[in-house]
Amino acid sequence: MVKSTIIVRASDALPLAATVDDEQTENSLQEHKQQAKLVFRRITPNSEPRCSIESGQYTLHYLIANNVVYLVFADKSYPRKLAFSYLDELSKEFEVSYGAKVDTVRKPYAFVGFDTFMGKTARLYQDTRNVGSGSGLDKLNDELQDVTRIMTKNMEELLWRGDSLDRMSHLSTSLRSESEKYRKAARNINIQAMIRQYAPIGAVVFIFIILLWWRFS
Repeated sequence: MVKSTIIVRASDALPLAATVDDEQTENSLQEHKQQAKLVFRRITPNSEPRCSIESGQYTLHYLIANNVVYLVFADKSYPRKLAFSYLDELSKEFEVSYGAKVDTVRKPYAFVGFDTFMGKTARLYQDTRNVGSGSGLDKLNDELQDVTRIMTKNMEELLWRGDSLDRMSHLSTSLRSESEKYRKAARNINIQAMIRQYAPIGAVVFIFIILLWWRFS
């Protein structure tokens, strides 16, 4: 379930808009919203444009577009595809409505009126069973289909262990993973080649030993 949404300017983490949350949601997300502020400060021009950050029972999904960060708090079980489709809809509408003003505003929550659109859109995404039934949300963007390519981080590693949101860091991790995968594959191929090469010799030696044992026993 979509719980809450925050929109900030990427260059300085200035809050631009946010959903109006009820008291229960506000209390349950209080610590996570503090973590989100730290995440916003870690974002750089080299950061991944889409990322999911796991934190306790929630996952923070963010999308960066045109110097704006769109972040949604969702239950960990909520589908990533839907979370990023939701953020994609917000980004398109926000760009049309306020894109030209983003770099010039100075006061926080200058676009508080955007809450109306966020609330209406969030309600469409609340129940995953209803998403796509007559709402047009079944036509998700092709670029959002492969959610496995979206970087996933752990909040503890990100904030307290010096992990990075940068693309190059993600690329380096991916390359290390792929390199290890290829090393294992190469090792398996070498073992199989050795087996194929020496198995006939081993079989001959084994038969010879059996014959010797049978003859002299």
